[in-house]
Amino acid sequence: MTRSLKNLWGRFLFQDRGVLPTKRFMMVVIVLSLGLVIGTAFREVPWGFVITVNLIVFFVSLGDLLFSPKKKELSFKRFLPSELERGIPYQVELEVSNHSQHACSFRLIDGLPQTLDRPFPVSGVAQKESTTKITYDTAALVRGKYEINKLYFRYTSFLGLWEKQTTVVLEDSIKVLPDLTETKQYLENAQKFLVYEGLNIRRQRSGVGDFAKIRSYVVGDDPRKINWRQTAKLQEVMTNEYEPEHGKYITILIDCGRMMGAELTKGNRLERALEAALTVTAAALQKGDYVSVLAFSKEIKVFVPPAKGMAHLQTILQAIYHLQVDAAESNYGAVLQYLEMMQKKRSLLLLFSDVRTFLHEESALIFFKRLRQRHLFLMIGIEDQTLIKRIKAEPIDVQAAMLKSIAQQQIVIKKREKIKWEKQGLQLIEAREEKLAIAAVSHYIEIMNQNLL
Repeated sequence: MTRSLKNLWGRFLFQDRGVLPTKRFMMVVIVLSLGLVIGTAFREVPWGFVITVNLIVFFVSLGDLLFSPKKKELSFKRFLPSELERGIPYQVELEVSNHSQHACSFRLIDGLPQTLDRPFPVSGVAQKESTTKITYDTAALVRGKYEINKLYFRYTSFLGLWEKQTTVVLEDSIKVLPDLTETKQYLENAQKFLVYEGLNIRRQRSGVGDFAKIRSYVVGDDPRKINWRQTAKLQEVMTNEYEPEHGKYITILIDCGRMMGAELTKGNRLERALEAALTVTAAALQKGDYVSVLAFSKEIKVFVPPAKGMAHLQTILQAIYHLQVDAAESNYGAVLQYLEMMQKKRSLLLLFSDVRTFLHEESALIFFKRLRQRHLFLMIGIEDQTLIKRIKAEPIDVQAAMLKSIAQQQIVIKKREKIKWEKQGLQLIEAREEKLAIAAVSHYIEIMNQNLL
């Protein structure tokens, strides 16, 4: 296809710039032509007259273009958030300023990437010497950073016989972040968020932790924590209040290997792991702990050094929001060796990965035996719902019975391998995908409350 034909085809595809006939003009030409053709058949109208009338109609219609805004008389602005959370709808606003003396109807297509919802074309009317605001909703489906460079705009003339189109350069940059709904819910109401399967998390052990303050005794307090010295002095029953020790080190490991790309009900395993990791990060930072993050697959992808304070949450978010699943297998040995060099202080190692794959990494067991002498290890994965459904299925025929037995065998193998790892002091848990963040935060708080670090 030659360059001129590509440009012409681009005009019909809502690209480039130019002038196109509208459906109204085409209908006028078709109806007029049919009438003249019928006239030539029954009244012997000469063909020269038919051609002349069509040419006159064509050139007269061109005068309609004089009653439409010129391209330089139109200006555009786009207003959209610089950061979007994955899967959450956002509103984008466009301003169309018409500085001419002529109103026009228009259609537009914004240059959003294919990974965002594109509810186009959007139609409207731009009145003369006024600014028209157009809004549309979009939602991002894939995390990452995207550039929006163009806006494709078409508008009709006064009679609607011709349609002009122009391509406007409007440069914007957006970042698509993980869904932070669970993180916000925890920060707003931690206790409500931490209801796990209908039960509140266990309270801190009595009298363990850092001394916080002395307060008046209330019904339900542990009598063993009564401060008898202050009680005698103030003639009122006073009790000691303790809180978990602050300033502990939490290292969050995020697996980005091939198995983390398995699709779930909402996103894949990596998406859920990132959301849960950010929720645990918020919980730890809110309690005054130091948090570092290490993302890996075949090699180290991201490492955020430990720091405390809620401002560090934004640092971690900006470092990991663009992580994607790699096609390679995860190298647990390399990441643990790297971690041994980078994390010298005792910390809680919280690994988000696929439990089934991890259990067969014999080489990683050597490194973990060495790491557990200094660190506390906890791995969290997502339950394989397909495997669970196979186990619960009724063996109605031979094939169903074979599938059920194979699924049961896989569960037995997994349990046997988990026991082997847990004997080495490495705790592994699995949770449903919608409960992953809750399970991770609950176990983190339980470990902190028991002062295992």
